[in-house]
Amino acid sequence: MAQQRLLERAKLFFFRYFERTFVLLLVLAMVGIHLLVDQKFAFLSFYYLPLILAGFYGGRRFAVMAGVFVVALVFFYQYVQGLDMLPGFYGAALLALVPWAGFLILTGYVVGGLAEQREARLSEVKNAYLATLELLTYHIESTERHQLGHSNRVADVAAAIARELGLSSEDEENLRVAALLHEVGTRDQRLLRLLSRSVTDSAVTVARAMRGAAEIIGEYGHYYEIVGEDWDIEALPIPLTVKVLAVADAFETLQMATPVRAAFPKWSALEEVEKGAGKTFAKDAVRALRVVAGRPEVAGEGVAAELRVV
Repeated sequence: MAQQRLLERAKLFFFRYFERTFVLLLVLAMVGIHLLVDQKFAFLSFYYLPLILAGFYGGRRFAVMAGVFVVALVFFYQYVQGLDMLPGFYGAALLALVPWAGFLILTGYVVGGLAEQREARLSEVKNAYLATLELLTYHIESTERHQLGHSNRVADVAAAIARELGLSSEDEENLRVAALLHEVGTRDQRLLRLLSRSVTDSAVTVARAMRGAAEIIGEYGHYYEIVGEDWDIEALPIPLTVKVLAVADAFETLQMATPVRAAFPKWSALEEVEKGAGKTFAKDAVRALRVVAGRPEVAGEGVAAELRVV
């Protein structure tokens, strides 16, 4: 478990500082090639691989800039030391390097464009997927008027807390889906069983995309059986996403009127949640909630906003 978390942190660090790490690796690779390799000209094809990665993960603009950067460094080495040829810019050297430089930059441009198109299509699918889940939760909650829209509000708050804490986009998406479905267990056991099977059964293709959300929902189902006044919540092996969902759910639930009590005002609900910081709720998540709650309320973006307007 500890090794898995270490790998997740390393992955998150790499993608958060991808551009800086990539440029540093390019410089180190170029210096290493020119110091250790005799046939330097033969290694020019090596730079196609990092340019493809730059286009895939960084997009068209970053790939082109990385290509220009690589070409500039190679031309600098050619002018100063020479790449298996005499130093300087002359006809034979330019005839060998200019076509390579053009194809290198073109490769980054094409791969980056394809990656951006793929990302746009994936974003459209995700928006439709989240819109379907929002409609599902509205339908489930419509049987009880005092809960109508509760899961959608919890999802918005949980996603905002996740962004404030700097969680990855994958964790944020899983958290949003889990928040939309966190009340479903008492209303549709079939869907909950399907989500539970998606964690261990790879044959369940329909729910495979919700595997991360299913894990959060499963952990959250036992959350209040674990936390309490006798334990420091920071020492408990509970994922941060589950702690965020607990804070968002409690904050929104307190603001919702029930047959036995009136709704708490926003800041009173926040104060009630803060009373449990360190015991019932994670301190970092509560601090992030205060920041999120202090922001002006604006309409959501994308499909979710359109559903709320309707």
